[in-house]
Amino acid sequence: MRFPRRRTLLLASLAAASLALAADAQAPAPAPGAADALTGPRGRLGRDWIGARQVASTVPILVMAGHADSQKIPGSGTSGYSVDIRGARPMQPGIRDELYWNLEVARRVVQLGRQRGLNIRFYDPPARTIINGDDPRTNWSVGKAHAEAGGYALEIHFDAYGPDGIGSGVIPALHRPLSSLDESLAVAFGGYPLRFRGGLGGPKRGITLLEIGKLEAPLEPALRNPRSRDQALAVISERVVAALEAGLGRHRLVAAPPPVSAHGAVGLAPTQQ
Repeated sequence: MRFPRRRTLLLASLAAASLALAADAQAPAPAPGAADALTGPRGRLGRDWIGARQVASTVPILVMAGHADSQKIPGSGTSGYSVDIRGARPMQPGIRDELYWNLEVARRVVQLGRQRGLNIRFYDPPARTIINGDDPRTNWSVGKAHAEAGGYALEIHFDAYGPDGIGSGVIPALHRPLSSLDESLAVAFGGYPLRFRGGLGGPKRGITLLEIGKLEAPLEPALRNPRSRDQALAVISERVVAALEAGLGRHRLVAAPPPVSAHGAVGLAPTQQ
């Protein structure tokens, strides 16, 4: 009860974002670096690609949680600002906070997608630490096989906090034509350069990565606060599923809600990406 006004504004912003996602908005997407009410800044680097290949409406979609097989080894994901800087307890002992939220979002996206009739499933590795990235049980191996069979492989991530993080956005799979699913997710979340950091392990194997946002304010407090957690996860999941539906040709591309002031639901004019 220490900050009742801030808490009320947060909940109001989340509700406004949810309503905006339900509408078939035609406003241009925010520019790189523009702040979103919930997920924070879009990737400041921008993108140099367009996903033009229309995929079939029945394409099988595989959703995975980033770092689900690489805990307690290099590449385990970010712990987030709250744990690293403020000394908060991890959301779940034994795993990084990024993986905790990756799992929450991935599972909800698949659940919601199935309710909406998408051909979508979730893969969770049988172990949280698999040393060999090419082990057949890893996200990389399962995602690569799914993509090679003609499916769409998507791995959910949260970006690092502070200057090490870039912001929300899509890092598309390499070595295949960029698709309408890549494009619609980039409209909703922003995009990274095609060969970000020379090409990451997932994209090199045909897996598209989706950075939901930096694990810091405003996103991380909305997730950690029990009063706003479910609504925040619902808004994120709806945004992902709506983008997937658009990429499958079920409706027109939907832009993310316009940026909102940190001091309240004050809309800023969106600019063309």
